[in-house]
Amino acid sequence: MTAAMVENDRMPRRRPWDFLLQAWRELDVPEGWRAEIDGGRIVLVPPPHAHHNGIADAVQRTLYGDLPGTLGVYQTLGIHIAPLDKLYVPDLVVMPRELIAAMDADTSDPVDASEALLVVEITSKGNAKDDRTKKLWAYAHAPVPAYLLIDRFDEHGPTTTLFTEPQNGAYKLSERIPFGEQVRLPEPFGGLLDTGAFPG
Repeated sequence: MTAAMVENDRMPRRRPWDFLLQAWRELDVPEGWRAEIDGGRIVLVPPPHAHHNGIADAVQRTLYGDLPGTLGVYQTLGIHIAPLDKLYVPDLVVMPRELIAAMDADTSDPVDASEALLVVEITSKGNAKDDRTKKLWAYAHAPVPAYLLIDRFDEHGPTTTLFTEPQNGAYKLSERIPFGEQVRLPEPFGGLLDTGAFPG
């Protein structure tokens, strides 16, 4: 056996995830776009509609009105669902500020989704099904304690659904309300989200 072969045998084997993550780190994504890893490939998500951004702003303002100072609300933050080797960039993520502050400033590594306290996804026409199914399943597996799905394209009219209590890869509880009503957010968020303030 040659020396090169012996050295290769001692080197840890890299999983496909490692190559995907490296490529994700090095991507030069166009302004407003997001890159996610799902199903063993990198997927580019186009910039959302202005109403989508208006809803994100309304949610963020509500959250900051009630959040303790130790928590922050983050946009464009990559989160890694380790049990499934997925990486999503939710519309909003609530996390402890100290975790973000401790991250290496020279890398763009994702954070572990299990550290998130709340994830918010706002559907766009092209990705609504993913937010309702794949991401719901993934966030429950992370597990993320609370997932707020704001679905402008629900077949029964715009709705907001709060999923809580993840257990064995599924959320035990969900509360679904139409736009125009209020959603009570769980602790430590502890406020009322007025969906009547959302742009059409």
